[in-house]
Amino acid sequence: MVRCLIVDDCPHFLAAARCLLEREGVEVVGAASTGAQAAERVEELRPDVVLLDVELGAENGVELAERLCRDATAGPPSIILISACSETDYSAMAAASSAIGFLCKSRLSAAAIRALLDGG
Repeated sequence: MVRCLIVDDCPHFLAAARCLLEREGVEVVGAASTGAQAAERVEELRPDVVLLDVELGAENGVELAERLCRDATAGPPSIILISACSETDYSAMAAASSAIGFLCKSRLSAAAIRALLDGG
């Protein structure tokens, strides 16, 4: 089972994403709404994958992805950047980052996460 941490500053999205993913067989081990919380949860929970909002309030999700990968003491988690915007808006940015891919929030699913984790 895939262990997932969701990082987003919208409480409604956090709740909806957790419900959807758990219903589809993903174990959501935690959630965070700031970069500091995300860093703590990654170290504490050691998720297989982190779903990370590109626009995390005043924080830049891409920069946070780099920091999470750089600072992880037990090896970096796989990071998938997410946004309400379309893939065309962020695909180049995601490709240049440490993230394994990008998902539009409207296309979020366990299958989409597993496909990215499997390299596709």
